[in-house]
Amino acid sequence: MKFKSLLLCTLIVFSSCKNDKKNEAVEALDYSETELDVTTSTYPESISKVFDAHGGLDTWEEMQTLKFTMAKDSGDEITTTDLYNRNSLIEMPKHTIGFDGQEVWLHKKDTTNYKGNPKFYYNLMFYFYAMPFILADDGIVYEDVQPLIFEGKSYPGIKISYDSGVGESPEDEYILYYDSKTNKMAWLGYTVTYFTKEKAKEFHFIKYSEWQNSNNLQLPKILTWYDYENNLPTTKRNDVEFTNVILTSVKMNSEVFSKPEDAKVVE
Repeated sequence: MKFKSLLLCTLIVFSSCKNDKKNEAVEALDYSETELDVTTSTYPESISKVFDAHGGLDTWEEMQTLKFTMAKDSGDEITTTDLYNRNSLIEMPKHTIGFDGQEVWLHKKDTTNYKGNPKFYYNLMFYFYAMPFILADDGIVYEDVQPLIFEGKSYPGIKISYDSGVGESPEDEYILYYDSKTNKMAWLGYTVTYFTKEKAKEFHFIKYSEWQNSNNLQLPKILTWYDYENNLPTTKRNDVEFTNVILTSVKMNSEVFSKPEDAKVVE
C-alpha cells in the first residue's frame, strides 16, 4: 500500500518542537514527492515477491468485486464476491447460495435437493481462485518451508496458518509453492478441517499453471487438482476452467447478496 508521508513528517516535527523547551532545530526530511511502498515491511519478502509477480497487492486492494464462471456438467456456476466484506453469491441452474455477511442461505429453484454443504461451499472456490492475494488477509502466520520437488523441478514453499478464531476453519493450513524464476504461484497444498475442527495431517494439491490478466492482475485461468500420497502430488485428476472473469473497483450493491423470502438459512 503506497502513500505520501508529508503530513506525517510535519506532525512529527511539530510535536518535537512543541515538547522541546530549548527549541532546538529539528531537521525534517521532505518525502512529499516520494512514494513509500510498505508492502515488503508488512509481509515476508518471499510472499511479497509472489504478490508483485501477480500485479501487486496495492492494485488488488483497489478492487471491490470479483466475478467468475465455472462450467459444470449441471450447467454454469457463477460466483460473485464482495472483496471487502466477503459477501458472496453462487448462482447455479437449480440453486443459489448466498452469504449476506451474517448468514449463509440456500434458494431452491425447483424441487431438486442441493447435494452438498452450502456453509462449507459458499466461499470455497472463491478462496482457491483469489490466490495468492487472499493470503494477505489479517491473522495469517507465514513460514518458509522445504520446497516441493515435482517432475525434477523445485518450487520454494511458504506455509500459511491462522491465528486462533480467524475464519470458519482456523485450523486450516496452506502451503504456497512458487516458481523461483518468475515468482508466480505454481502449487497450493491445503488441508480440510471444516468437518473435524482439528488440524489435518493430509495435504491436498492444486496446480496453478495457467493465468489470465484481469485489471492488471494475474488470476487463474485453469486449476488442476492432483491425486496425492504422503503429502505430495502424484497424478493429474481434473481441471477447472474459469471464464467471464470480472475484477473491478466498482462495489456491488449489497442487496445482491440478500436472502430471498423463500430461501432458507443454513444452520
